[in-house]
Amino acid sequence: MDSLINFVENEFVSKKEFPSFSSGDTITVYYEIKEGEKTRTQFFKGVVLQRRGSGATETFTIRKMSGTIGVERIFPINMPALQKIEVNKKGKVRRSRIFYFRELTGKKARIKEVRK
Repeated sequence: MDSLINFVENEFVSKKEFPSFSSGDTITVYYEIKEGEKTRTQFFKGVVLQRRGSGATETFTIRKMSGTIGVERIFPINMPALQKIEVNKKGKVRRSRIFYFRELTGKKARIKEVRK
C-alpha cells in the first residue's frame, strides 16, 4: 500500500521548487487569493514554527505579529495557490518545533540570525 501511495505522489502530484527553510527562519510566502472573478497576490511574512509531514502532505506553520495579536497560518507545500517563498533570515534554534515562541514577548521573542 505504501509503494502505491508513493507511486501516485511521484507521478501525479506536481512539485514546485522552493528554497530550503526550517523552523526559526523568517520567510515571506506569496500566495494567490480569488475574490469572485478577480485574483490577487497576497503575502504572509513571519517565523516558521514547524514543518511537518512528508511528500505531498507536507505542511509548514508560520507565525507573525499583527499589532499585539499573534496570527498563525498553516500552508501545504503543494498548495496550487502558492506562488513563491522567500527566505528573509535564517534563524538559529535548537528544536524543530518552536511552540514555546508563542508565549514569548518583547526582547525574548528574538531569534538569533545565522550569518552566511
